[in-house]
Amino acid sequence: MGPLLLVLLLALILFGVGFAVEVLWWVAIAVLVVWALGFVFRAADAGGGRSRWYRW
Repeated sequence: MGPLLLVLLLALILFGVGFAVEVLWWVAIAVLVVWALGFVFRAADAGGGRSRWYRW
């Protein structure tokens, strides 16, 4: 009974990690798109200046 519970616990943990990684991939893609759009629009609006759209 113990090994069966360990296998079920491992399957649950791996399923949770897989779901979390999938969500993090979508979040990363959304952030990348927002960053790229901000970079493109700021570069078009800068008029040749060396301004940045982020505050780092």
